[in-house]
Amino acid sequence: MSRLTLGNAVKVGLVVVFLPLLAYLVLFIGAVKKNVRAIVEGLVYAAGFSVAVFELGWGGPGVLLGLASMAASGVRAWHLRDLWLPARRRWWHRFVPAESPGQAALAAPSTTAAVEPADARSSALADVAHDARRNRHRLPPAAVASLLETCRTLDAVIAAEKREPSGDARLEYELDAMVQQYLPAVVRGYLAIPPSMVDSRQPNGRTPKEELAEQLQILSAQAQSLYTSRYSRTPAQLTTTGNFLREKFGQSQEKAYDFGVR
Repeated sequence: MSRLTLGNAVKVGLVVVFLPLLAYLVLFIGAVKKNVRAIVEGLVYAAGFSVAVFELGWGGPGVLLGLASMAASGVRAWHLRDLWLPARRRWWHRFVPAESPGQAALAAPSTTAAVEPADARSSALADVAHDARRNRHRLPPAAVASLLETCRTLDAVIAAEKREPSGDARLEYELDAMVQQYLPAVVRGYLAIPPSMVDSRQPNGRTPKEELAEQLQILSAQAQSLYTSRYSRTPAQLTTTGNFLREKFGQSQEKAYDFGVR
């Protein structure tokens, strides 16, 4: 990420041109970006500079107050650079999709986390379902239904693994990730948002409710994929057992009734 863009260069150039008005920069940034905190803070610097210029004059106290207001506004403008000097991705990064904070939270689990036993998976999944029911009044009804359906699907996979382990390390790893990290992270992330903001548009143009619905849809599809992968093994295992039995006992059974009559 880099701030060396044409737009940012123009902004910095304008700041240099209007350097005598530097004390008003934070106020201007706050007003343009509709940031109340920056507006209030900018009013303090602007008021100090205005008092120094129009009331105290450029005598000793006036000069000190004016320069202090300009310096403080300049420093705070740099601290607030993310508001008015946004970083841009370098050209070679345009071909790599950006990772949002939500995606970072749902990143693949660390390899240091050992594959959890079936009881731990069941307990973690039960906690997710419990949180969904307990916060039913805060979660959208469709999200609660999707979340509980996903929990039921994963519970069936956990039960099958507990009854007869498949020995598939990848499946177990993905199953652990779903019940230990992905589902809890999505639920906790949404519940951490104040109820008054769940319908507000984010910088990506979507509301938290829409993000929640999409993420739960993705997790539901992944849970169904794990279910299909796990239970598709059952017919294959039965076929393998049948092939073994036919090979093992099929010929011997024919010979058992063979009395040598031709």
